[in-house]
Amino acid sequence: MFERLKPVPIDPILGLMNSFREDSRHNKIDLGVGVYQDDSGQTPIMTSVKKAEFQLLEDENTKTYQGMTGDSDYNDRLSSLIFGKNNPILKSGRFCTLQAPGGSGALRVGAEVIARTKSSPAIWVGTPTWANHIPIMEKTGLKINTYPYYDFETHTICFDEMIEALKKIPKDDIVLLHGCCHNPTGADLSPDQWRQVCATAHRNGFIPFIDIAYQGLGNGLEHDAYGIRELASQLPELIVASSCSKNFGLYRERTGAVSFICNDSDQTKIVLSHAMSSARSLYSMPPAHGALLVSSVLGDSKLREEWEIELESVRLRIQLMRDLLCEKLQGNQKGKDFSHIKHQKGMFSFLGISSEEVDTLRAKYGVYMVGSTRINLAGININNIDYLSECILKVI
Repeated sequence: MFERLKPVPIDPILGLMNSFREDSRHNKIDLGVGVYQDDSGQTPIMTSVKKAEFQLLEDENTKTYQGMTGDSDYNDRLSSLIFGKNNPILKSGRFCTLQAPGGSGALRVGAEVIARTKSSPAIWVGTPTWANHIPIMEKTGLKINTYPYYDFETHTICFDEMIEALKKIPKDDIVLLHGCCHNPTGADLSPDQWRQVCATAHRNGFIPFIDIAYQGLGNGLEHDAYGIRELASQLPELIVASSCSKNFGLYRERTGAVSFICNDSDQTKIVLSHAMSSARSLYSMPPAHGALLVSSVLGDSKLREEWEIELESVRLRIQLMRDLLCEKLQGNQKGKDFSHIKHQKGMFSFLGISSEEVDTLRAKYGVYMVGSTRINLAGININNIDYLSECILKVI
């Protein structure tokens, strides 16, 4: 039977990780993998999370299933973090949240529910978008369409083209949007642009599906949630997939959630039943550990304060690396402009060099990035930024 299978092409980022591991050069730099790293090149456990883990070790008295919706305190506290503590939508009966195994699990459950609503539903994704968005959506049978998002020449959002495309999207189609810290571009919508997207959705009747995986890493916890809160306050229907991998450092714990806003409480109950049914057939029950840690941190005022301080330090370190890299690359002899790096947000940006230059950086200098030139700014630190800058300037 298995002889009928053909090899699946390796994911470019995973292939890059393998090549990096096999590279024996001591000064090699990994700008491909999508995890936060500190100045020592490590992905640390947050102190607040570690304290919550010790407390959980003392207090936890069972390892039984949580149920398909997951931990209710986690769902409530994460929803308050994303939508705002006093947001009336949370108590309106039109809102529900289901814990999911990471942001990917949340996206898949959301897509499964969408796929059950009508024949041949379509989802519109921006170009470019996170590499796993389209495979996740395609697996549920959704038809994939695209709208313009990023101008590779100017390194800015091509918003006029984007909004014109959104105006043509039919009622009840789905539009996938990044809540903040756009992956892979780092180019985020401004508050005014979010309001225009919201008005267009309200007028045309398409339903936004927001992926928010980096809340707190852009302009801060509150600002990064602006778009979601604007849409939630104005639209009858909304889907949000969230992740705690980055802002809590819980990558391997697979901690996420999918939230739905519906027209009324009866529809909400039906939607939640379909989300639970989808979860049951995909993974049955969500993992507990990460969700219990997040719930503990958000539910304890001292731990939450400590977490917010830690998260802000992560955000500021990433921004510092953006500023320093831009400073070191600007004024180069070729006159190439790298100023977009400074103004974009989150962990990622496109460096904007050629594929040949990417290959040279990897082969000659041990600097690893994907062919699109997407770089993880959190892979840069005070110890390697001079070497990295020198290498880039040598190849451009």
